[in-house]
Amino acid sequence: MSDMASFRAAVTAWAAGGPGDPARELALSVPVRAVVLLEGPSDVAAVDALAASRGRDLAAEGVCVLPMGGAMSVGRFAHLLGPTGLGLRLTGLCDEAERGYYTRGLERAGVAEQTFFVCAADLEDELIRALGVARVEELVGVEGDLRALRTFLNQPAQRGRTAQQQLRRFFGTKKGRKIHYGRVLVEALDPARVPAPLDGLLAGL
Repeated sequence: MSDMASFRAAVTAWAAGGPGDPARELALSVPVRAVVLLEGPSDVAAVDALAASRGRDLAAEGVCVLPMGGAMSVGRFAHLLGPTGLGLRLTGLCDEAERGYYTRGLERAGVAEQTFFVCAADLEDELIRALGVARVEELVGVEGDLRALRTFLNQPAQRGRTAQQQLRRFFGTKKGRKIHYGRVLVEALDPARVPAPLDGLLAGL
């Protein structure tokens, strides 16, 4: 396990009620200068893929990209890592629907809300809009999932949804699929078409 991965694991354990000393010690020895708080591993895959496409190694830069396991955890992580805790710089992404959790959690932890970037629906939605439905379906075919997508689209529950909404739902229907396509969709982006929240996050690090 890398030093940054060890720090990430220590923080996750701390947030779950474990001791804070391992995270404190690793924050100094790694060293860590900033933490990107993300809802889940699919967002991590997308951020890591964009950083790699721009020739950046965030861990080597002292940036920890950390999945929190859901938006409702942001207050706890911000309290441990921000001004009231380790004093690290915090940034991240959030979905518009979860913005209230972030506003309240960050305010209580003394973290500036404007350092977080808001996706209109979620990051998958931003990526699908940036690529276009036709291109995303093409990528699904390249990844060998076109048959699964067609089966999914034939389900009665998908009638009445837009093609974009259907693709978003599809990515969440199988464990690991959202993570996989978080990377695939980012790698397929035209550099000039990177969604604004994701582009702003990387540019600010």
